[in-house]
Amino acid sequence: MKVALFVPCYVDLIHPEVAMATLELLEKRGIEVEYPEAQTCCGQPMANAGCRREAAPAAEHFVRTFAGYEYVVCPSGSCVSMVRNHYGGLVPDSEEVHEVRRRTYELCEFLTDILEVKDIDARFPHRVGLHQSCHGLRELRLGRSSERQDPPFSKPRQLLDQVRDIEIVELTRTDECCGFGGTFSVDEEAVSALMGKNRIADHEHAGAEYIVATDMSCLMHMDGLIRRERKNLQVKHIAEVLNA
Repeated sequence: MKVALFVPCYVDLIHPEVAMATLELLEKRGIEVEYPEAQTCCGQPMANAGCRREAAPAAEHFVRTFAGYEYVVCPSGSCVSMVRNHYGGLVPDSEEVHEVRRRTYELCEFLTDILEVKDIDARFPHRVGLHQSCHGLRELRLGRSSERQDPPFSKPRQLLDQVRDIEIVELTRTDECCGFGGTFSVDEEAVSALMGKNRIADHEHAGAEYIVATDMSCLMHMDGLIRRERKNLQVKHIAEVLNA
């Protein structure tokens, strides 16, 4: 199987270790991974800010860059949701666009749904709180959100449960937003910061040493608040834990 690795902007520029962990995780499974060097942004920041005209060229370039691959894998639920759920109407409709949207997967759902991984070879001897990011939870359905009456499930939790010596703490509010929301954190700074502090407090009260999530953007937001208040808590992308 040959897949293309799509690396989000903030991972590429600020946390490349997440991309490397994703690459190693896939290669351990015998996957042939290519990194198309022509890749750029998926267009999400512009689209979220209402600048759809400016987002369209980035989306069209994404489709051209990743067309022809069996799968496109990305360690970010929000970027994958942008491609899968929001390219419709943003770029001219075509079979190529449909195929790229259909074949683009967030890392955890690729591991659970396509590779059906049942034996993660990793060890992480720490207490971990799982933050379920909004796009992954409510647009990609990586887990059950509390407003639905579906049977409980969580694809990230399913993978974390396979990690040796990990202790996953139980949160009071399992699917609450961290408050980042892209430009929301700039436009509504006070609300965004308070939401982030509430999420951090939930993890603290549960006794977590690490906050783990599928989106580095959420973790960066909370990490900024943690650092400012000098809290004894760390953040880590799930790819790093599964590759530990």
